Amino acid sequence: MATMQDVATRANVSLSTVSYAINHTRPISAGTRERIERAMVELDFRPNAIARSLASRRSRIVALTFPGIENRLGGTIMEFVTSAAEAARERGYHLVVWPYAPSEAGEMCEMSLQGLADGVIVMEVRIDDPRVRALDAAGVPLTMIGRADDSGDHRCVDIDFDATTEQAVEHLAALGHRTIALLNHSKASRDSGYGPTLRAHRGYLQAMARRGLAPRAVWCEENPVAARVATARLLDSTPDLTAMVAMNEDAVFGVVAELRQREIALPQDFSLLSIVSSPRVAELVQPPLTTLHSPGVELGRLGVHSLLDQLENVGPPAGPVLLPCRLEAGQSTGPVSPERLRHR
Repeated sequence: MATMQDVATRANVSLSTVSYAINHTRPISAGTRERIERAMVELDFRPNAIARSLASRRSRIVALTFPGIENRLGGTIMEFVTSAAEAARERGYHLVVWPYAPSEAGEMCEMSLQGLADGVIVMEVRIDDPRVRALDAAGVPLTMIGRADDSGDHRCVDIDFDATTEQAVEHLAALGHRTIALLNHSKASRDSGYGPTLRAHRGYLQAMARRGLAPRAVWCEENPVAARVATARLLDSTPDLTAMVAMNEDAVFGVVAELRQREIALPQDFSLLSIVSSPRVAELVQPPLTTLHSPGVELGRLGVHSLLDQLENVGPPAGPVLLPCRLEAGQSTGPVSPERLRHR
């Protein structure tokens, strides 16, 4: 097995220069770095990760905090996590997932201060998130996939919920729908200050008001059973309801089940649009759902690069960066049927 001394001999440099090249602790010329890297390839030399971290005082690990106990790692969330892990690996870092809820901010911060991660990417951000406050107080570098508030924190990358809800209501209104409900996350999610829940609600209300339409927003637990109950109440209380925007990926299966039970066909009798979702989830439903696809891949990468640019002194983050969801045509939205129009 090749050693660092073997690399130094092959590249005709000192052992310390090889160490500088591996650990990025001192600048070396491009030509010298090229010789060292070529020697490493020729000798099949792989730097020891622990040795590198001790030498550079860096773990080369970044943590992504996701409160997995509270929220399921569903298909859409996995797009964020997978792309973040790939982006970290491309830049020579490893990404680990820490399942710390906002109530566990102190424990999460202690892990960071022990050197188990060089920086933290905070997901599932609350409007007043104690994890962000704790990390800032401890001086731990961080970025957010989400926003703690609307102050324009440059470390944030997030979904543009105003643009996304505007696009959702516009899509349905253009098909002739006038009574459009929003099935959002739970009341507990709202009361905890979960940013996406609150911003989707606000954006929906604004989009409906711009068109002179009466809003019908419903809070729903993140499971199909609760969604069936919520959908049944909506249909019973709002006979002229013809469309729904679902900001609750786990609930859409219950919505579809309740519509099927009542022999309400998608999209002939009713339109269902799932936002901040993914085509993979949409394909689990028949007919396949029309979605506003979450930009999880892009945001996962942006969150990692923003953090690593801070760690490597490339420059301050250029955020906040807001990306809208992208419309993916399925088969669950369509024009209001003439029969439903007659009964308005």
